[in-house]
Formats: sequence, structure tokens, C-alpha cells
Amino acid sequence: MSVTLLILIILGAVTAAYVAGLARVRAVSGGNARVLHSRPSYYGTYVALVVALAAFSVMAVWLIAQGPVIMGHITDLLPADVRNGDPSMRELALAQVVNVAQSGSAFGAEPYAVKLAATYNSMLASSRLYMTIAVLLAALVAFALAYRQVRPQARARNWVEAVVKALLIICSSIAVLTTVGIVLSMLFQTIHFFSLVPPENFFFGLVWDPRFAAAGSGGETGQFGLIPVLWGTVFITILAMMVSVPVGLMSAIYLAEYAGPRFRGIAKPILEILAGIPTVVYGFFALITVGPFLRDGGALIGLDIDARSALTAGLVMGIMIIPFVSSLSDDVINAVPQSLRDGSYGLGATKSETIRRVILPAALPGIVGSIILAVSRAVGETMIVVMAAGVAANLTANPFQAVTTVTVKIVSQLTGDQEFTSPQTLVAFALGMTLFVITLILNVYALHIVRKYREQYD
Repeated sequence: MSVTLLILIILGAVTAAYVAGLARVRAVSGGNARVLHSRPSYYGTYVALVVALAAFSVMAVWLIAQGPVIMGHITDLLPADVRNGDPSMRELALAQVVNVAQSGSAFGAEPYAVKLAATYNSMLASSRLYMTIAVLLAALVAFALAYRQVRPQARARNWVEAVVKALLIICSSIAVLTTVGIVLSMLFQTIHFFSLVPPENFFFGLVWDPRFAAAGSGGETGQFGLIPVLWGTVFITILAMMVSVPVGLMSAIYLAEYAGPRFRGIAKPILEILAGIPTVVYGFFALITVGPFLRDGGALIGLDIDARSALTAGLVMGIMIIPFVSSLSDDVINAVPQSLRDGSYGLGATKSETIRRVILPAALPGIVGSIILAVSRAVGETMIVVMAAGVAANLTANPFQAVTTVTVKIVSQLTGDQEFTSPQTLVAFALGMTLFVITLILNVYALHIVRKYREQYD
């Protein structure tokens, strides 16, 4: 039985357990809810949760243990020269067995791999059958025990709320644990990279050429200068923010303070559509429309503008992140209390003066948050840069030339069949860790500004 079908059966059993628990509590109470410690629905939920926890726990443990047990048995059945030989060859043989078992194709496989693939499938089928029996048996036993506990004095509500609280804690911990896992995975590989390449060559190097080193550069592993790539990220982000912040903020002010309800109801959804367009579509737009337009327009006034340049990427990326600034700023401006506006008008201020001197300062924390969100979105963008700015790591302040960003180089270094032992691959983790630290510093600084002005206007 497949795992999906088993999950559906468990969900059906949980539903049936809820109904049975509800019927049981009504029967033991004689229909008088006042004699119960908890509401009737808590008793049904209690039985259902016990069944669900028992069934899913057994299934999770079984699925975790199933793979190592089967692969351990298959390893014991490998030929002696393969089993006792090079560990990499043993892993390759096991991968071949699994591939034959899953694909059903024995083309190019060793004879022993074909035979062991049949054994693998047989053991997997038997494991699934036994897992189904164990899960259903655990659910049945859990139901019997929980059903017997349903009585008027049982504190079902306390138990259910404790379980729900534990689930909420687990769910809230997932984000933290995921962040810790990401940081640790990058950190260990970054340390490995710096054991091969000196940190000063990475952080202060002016040349990005990871494929080979120039003569006399002191090594044959390439040149991993961060500054050209990091500057490209900062440069394109600045150009994008020069487009998105004024346009987005002015749009938010107009929609919140000047536009009528009918125009606002039409304009704001249309503006927010920009956030839902895939970035690859923006890349096409930059490559086919914006880039040639800038090149041809520059030629008319004597400027040599590359169709794939920092300016092209910055303009299109700025258009893409306008909704991040405008939508959030609009919501923040609307959240400013009307009493502040009324007080300003009562002192004789005009509408524009009220916006500049009262509303915008009061909404500053939220506006700063929207801008930081837009910056983070721009820093992490990849597709637009690849298609609109190219992949050349140039250290230049000319927006008419091609540059690249950290995220583009991370993708390029991890594209294809790579071994995580060479500097050419490990440098992607160093780039990612650097970008993570920079983003963290920006967020901390933004949080400081938000707290400072929030204390002033709360």
C-alpha cells in the first residue's frame, strides 16, 4: 500500500474516531452537557488526536528506519569484492541497484544489480505491507484506550489544548530551526573554502576568475575576488531603488490621500499585479524591449549603452519591486490615526503640509520596513540580472556597462556536475554566507530605525 493511500486511510480513521468519541460522551452523560468537565467536541477531538498521534508516529518511525534497514541488507548481499572494496564503488553499486529497482530498466547494469533490484523491490513491498498492518493496529489500540477514557470527569479540554500548544510550538520552531540549518550548512562549507583560499584574497580581491589564475597570482585554483561581484549587487540594487522608492512611495501617497475610492479600488490591484509576474518574464522584457530601447536611444544622443547593462537590470528590477514599496507604504499610511490629520488641519496646515510634516513621519517605521523588504528582494534577484545585465564580473561605476551579482555567481558555480571539494564550487557557499551577513546587518539597522521612531509616535 502506498504512503499516500495509507495517509488517507488514517485521516478517515481519525474522522471516525472523532464521531465515535462524540457519540460516546453524549451517551455517558445522558445528553446533559452540564455534568461534563469539557464541551462535547473536546472529547471527540481527544479521541481523534490520540488515534492520529499513534498512527502517524508509527508510520514516521517506520519510514525513517525502513531505508537504512533495507540498504543494509542489500549491502550484505553485494559481491565480496564490491562490498569490501572502495567505499565510493560500493555506494555507486547501491545507487545502481536502486536505479534499476525504481526504473525497471536493466540497460547497462551489472547482473548482480539486476538480481538485487528484485530483492530490493520485494523487501520494499513487504515493508509497506507490515507498515500498514502496524499503523492500523496502533490506531486501533489507541482508539480503544482513548474511547475507554471518555467519561464526564475526564479533562479532555486540558489534554487537547496541551497537544495543540505543543503543535504550535513545533510549527513556530520550524522557521528558527530552518534558519539555523541554512546558516550552519553555509558556515561549514565556507570554512572549508577558506581552508583552500586565503580570506584576504576573497574579501579584498579585485578579480573574479574562478576557472584559472593569472600568472604570478600565487595559485592554480583561480581568483575569487569578491569586490567586483559584490559591487555589481550593490550597484544594481541602488539603481533599482532609485526607480522603485520614489515611484512606489508617491503612488502610495496618492492612493492613500488623494485618490477616490473608485480609482483606488481599480489602481491598487493593477499595481499589485506587478508583484505576481514571474521574474523570468521581466527578464524577457528587459532583454527584448528595455535593453534595445536604451541602446538605440543612447545612440541617438551619442551614448554607448550596452543592451545588457546595469542600467537595464536596475530599471526593470525597480519596476518589479514597486509593489513592495507602494502596497506596504499605502497600508501604513492608511493606518495613521485620523486624529493626527484632524489636528493638523485644525492648526491651519494644508493637505500637502499635513502629509509631509505629520503623516509621513508617523508612518516612517512602516515605510522603512517596506524599503528594506524591497532591498532584500532586489539583492536576491537572479533571473533579471542574468538576462539583462549578463554574467561578466566588471568593477565599474558606469551603468551603461555589463555587471553581475552575487546570486548569479552562486548559480553559475553550482550549475552542472560539481564536486563539493574544489574551491570553484565551495566559493558559492562563501558568497551566500557573505550575502546573508550583509542582509542581516541591513535588517538590524532597519529594526533600530523602526524602534526609534515608533517610540516617538506611539
